[in-house]
Amino acid sequence: MNIHQNKVRALGLCSGGLDSILAALLLKQQGIDVAWITFETPFFSSDKAVSASEMVHIPLTILDITEPYLKMLKNPPCGYGQNMNPCMDCHAMMFRMAGDVMKERGMQFLFSGEVLGQRPMSQTRSSLKYVEKHSGYKGYIVRPLSARLLDETVAEAEGLICRERMLGLSGRSRKPQMELAREWGVTRYPAPGGGCLLTDPGYSRRLKDLFDHQSVYTGNELYLLKYGRHIRLSDEVKIIVGRTRQDNDNILNHYDATRDILLKARLIPGPVVLVSGRPNPALIHRTAEISAGYCKAAVDTWVDIEVVAPGCTNVLRVMGKRPEAADMI
Repeated sequence: MNIHQNKVRALGLCSGGLDSILAALLLKQQGIDVAWITFETPFFSSDKAVSASEMVHIPLTILDITEPYLKMLKNPPCGYGQNMNPCMDCHAMMFRMAGDVMKERGMQFLFSGEVLGQRPMSQTRSSLKYVEKHSGYKGYIVRPLSARLLDETVAEAEGLICRERMLGLSGRSRKPQMELAREWGVTRYPAPGGGCLLTDPGYSRRLKDLFDHQSVYTGNELYLLKYGRHIRLSDEVKIIVGRTRQDNDNILNHYDATRDILLKARLIPGPVVLVSGRPNPALIHRTAEISAGYCKAAVDTWVDIEVVAPGCTNVLRVMGKRPEAADMI
């Protein structure tokens, strides 16, 4: 096969994992000019992709796709996985957005580190075809690690890449990738998985509760789902109770001072408590009791709880009281 003589340029979706790295290096060995793109939302970050880019010197574009992602996430056409993870529609969206960037930059094809059969829901033969069809770039997605087991792509048909120089990996074993990494001197890469909060049962439960009770939400509210104890006091009111100093810091960093209410015990170590929604005085009093119940005060001791609301601050003296188990999210 005669490989195209002009410089071929390809854009890869990068998770930052070993498979993404190997896919890019396989194409570079064929003289392909490769670049990466990665996406950010409150559910997953670009940190691993940035590390991979710095390690193997492949340029990386980072796009925040929170707004369109949330629209898809509310009602993914292919449904969810075990938790709130819409893996197939997520991948289709990412390839669609990457494809638009590919066209804007005059590049020839897309690629990824996906391996046939590695993940039982999102990397079966049928799911890979679903993603390709719904991305709008059918035929333009190359998966170098499994290419010899998949249908021929446009890039192969046009002689832009050589099929024989790609791999035919399948299944969940990572031994071939690890052996290839040693051979190519790739010594640092993250463990597989664990990068998406939507696969986490606790986070997914809180996200579903947010979707069930609000039609509008901010990015900060989505970030806050990661921290503290979440307790629903009514259909309109939820509180977040910090469990650690890190939780307290994150609550303070992400709360909305123009809308939210903060509570904290005076002169006694304890949690920062955020109130979200439209609480009445009775719910504020109950929140103060919960705040006191989690602080370091002795049992049956009166505690002064400072309540900081938009435009005003006051103090409530209460006895500590833990929330009902049924209220915990």
